[in-house]
Amino acid sequence: MLNAIPLFHNFNDLQLQSVGAHLALRVFEKGEIILREGERGDAMYVVVSGQVKVFSTDDDDNSREVILKILGAGEFFGELPVFDNEPRSASVSAIERCHLQVLSYRAFQRSIESSPDIAQKVLETLARRLRAADRRIGDLALLGISGRISRVLLELAIMSNGQRVVGEPFTQKDLASMIGASREMVNRTLKDFEDNGYIAIQRQSITLLKDEMPT
Repeated sequence: MLNAIPLFHNFNDLQLQSVGAHLALRVFEKGEIILREGERGDAMYVVVSGQVKVFSTDDDDNSREVILKILGAGEFFGELPVFDNEPRSASVSAIERCHLQVLSYRAFQRSIESSPDIAQKVLETLARRLRAADRRIGDLALLGISGRISRVLLELAIMSNGQRVVGEPFTQKDLASMIGASREMVNRTLKDFEDNGYIAIQRQSITLLKDEMPT
């Protein structure tokens, strides 16, 4: 149901029907590219299920990847060009099988014009993402590897059987891409965390054992 998506929570039946007529459900498999940095866009996307990563790559050979954020169900992306008419600022790919609703920019613009609520939600989301970006820039400048890994683990952890767990689809490579470090450095730091009782590393997950993590 559309009204289960936060972006459309306050829409009335007529507005939901109008937006629904312009939505197209698409499925993306794990690893599939959804958007490419630098391309022109004509639609925005709403995550129905699964998770995606927003990332940027090295301009020279695309060998280095930096994950900018992880988005899950109910969140949206690809909306910026509707406001500034600029190319995509980052790439997006599925980190697991995803169902996405695709909304054309023209329909999105009409929705904003007809509903102050949706405009407010978009502005709130953009403000929240800007704050997160500012915090991340500060982390990169002020925190060491341990502090940056701790921050990311706390952000990614979900509650499972009373414990905070970081599990699939996230990998140590993803952690490295999120904090701007090598996979080897992340692996060594996680092992040190485990040796000191902060985490328990399983084959497919990491369990956080303490309320506070190293800084």
